[in-house]
Amino acid sequence: MLIVDDEPSVRDSLMHWFVQEGYRVETAAEAMEALEKMHASSFDIVLLDIKMAGMDGIELQRRLKEIDGHMAIIVMTAYASVDTAIQALKQGAYDYITKPVDPDDLSRLIRNAAVQRRLMRENLTLKAEIRSLVSTDQIVGESHRMEGVLKTIQTVAQSDVTVMIQGASGTGKELVARAIHFNSRRKYFPLITLNCGAMTDTLVESELFGHERGAFTGAQFRRKGKLELAHKGALFLDEIGNIGPRTQMDLLRVIETKRFTRVGGNEVVQADFRIISATNKNLEDAVKEGAFREDLYYRLNVFNIQLPSLKERASDIPLLVNHFVGKFATAMNKPFKGVDPGAMELLKKQAWPGNVRELQNAVERAVVVGSPPLITARDLAGLVSQSGAVKTDEVLPMAEIEKRHIQFALKRSGGNVSLAAQLLQVDRATVYNKIKKYGLLY
Repeated sequence: MLIVDDEPSVRDSLMHWFVQEGYRVETAAEAMEALEKMHASSFDIVLLDIKMAGMDGIELQRRLKEIDGHMAIIVMTAYASVDTAIQALKQGAYDYITKPVDPDDLSRLIRNAAVQRRLMRENLTLKAEIRSLVSTDQIVGESHRMEGVLKTIQTVAQSDVTVMIQGASGTGKELVARAIHFNSRRKYFPLITLNCGAMTDTLVESELFGHERGAFTGAQFRRKGKLELAHKGALFLDEIGNIGPRTQMDLLRVIETKRFTRVGGNEVVQADFRIISATNKNLEDAVKEGAFREDLYYRLNVFNIQLPSLKERASDIPLLVNHFVGKFATAMNKPFKGVDPGAMELLKKQAWPGNVRELQNAVERAVVVGSPPLITARDLAGLVSQSGAVKTDEVLPMAEIEKRHIQFALKRSGGNVSLAAQLLQVDRATVYNKIKKYGLLY
C-alpha cells in the first residue's frame, strides 16, 4: 500500500495502523515522491489525498493509472470536496472516504479493495494461461501440410465464420477446433462439444436445444441445451455427418436465425454462438446420395480445413513421438529422455491407420511398460511389428496396461503402498482396491 498525504500526522497514523494489520506500507508527502516510488516498486492499493500542494490528487490519480491501470486507488477528501471525489471515481478510483477518517471503515474498504485486486490478478493470470495453453504451438508438426493447417487456423480464428474440419479419425480434428476457438475473440467464453456419432435424432435434439420439465419421461427438471450453453462462445459438432434428416432441418434453421425453443417448451431462446463442425465422412458424396441436406452442408462448410493423415505427414512422426514421450513421462513421473534410434525407426515404419491418436496410444503404452531413460524396441513389443504393419490384434487391453503400471509403481516403491499411491497420484484405498482386483503381489 502507498499512502500519499501532505499531512505528516495523517501519513504516520495510517501507516502504523495498516502495518499492524499486516500490510507492507510506504508513504509519500507529495505527488512527485509518489511517482518516484511507483516507478521503483509496485503497489496494489494507493490511499490518496485529493488536496495537496503542487500536483493535486486528481492529476496524480491519472498518472498512477497510466503506470498501472489495475491498481486500486482510494481517495480521501474533506466534506467540502465530495464533488472532486466523485470526479475521481469517474476517472477509475475504487472508492473514496471523507476526512476525518474512521480507521475501521477505512480498513473494511481496504480489505475489499485488496480482494478485488487479487481477483483481477488471478483473472489476468488465467487469461495468460489460456493464451499459452491453447496456442497453435500445441499442434505438433513441421511438415508442409501442417504448416498450411496452422496458417489457416490463424487466419480463420480471427473471424466468426462457420468452419468445417474434415479428416480421417485420429487426425486431430478436435484439437484444431480448440485452437480455432481459443485463438478467437470468443476465447474467454465456452467451447461446448457435442459428439453426434452415436446419438439418435431424439437425443441429439434434446442435447442441442435442451428441454423443459415434463417434456418426456424422466425429464424432471428444465435443462439448458448445448446451443444455450455456447452463448457468446462456440459449439463444436463432432461427427456431424451422422445426424439424421430431422436434426439437419432443425440445425439449419437455428444457424440461420440463432433462435430456438427447448424440447417441450414454447419460450423462444436466442443465443450468440459460432459453429465449428468436424467429420471423417465425405459429405459431398452424402449430399449427392441424398443422405445430407445440401443447404446445411453449404451453411456448415463456409470455410473448410482438410487435415492430412499421418501417412501424408510422416516426417512429423519423430516430433510427435518425442512430444508424447515428454507428455506421458511427466504425467507418470517417469524420467524418460526420449526414444532410442531402433525404436524410432520401428515407429516411423508403421502404417498407422488410426493416425496421430493411434501413435499417441502406442507411445503411452510404451511409457507405461518401459524403463527409463529411453523407450526401446522391446517396449513396443505387441504394439508394432518389424515389417511395419500395426499388430492391432495384439494391442494390450487398458486393464492390462493399468495392471502393469501399478506393478511398476509397487516395484519402484519397494512394496510401500503409500509411496506407490503418491507416485500414482491416487489415494491408498485406490491402490489397495487395484491390488485386490488384479491379484498383485507386493
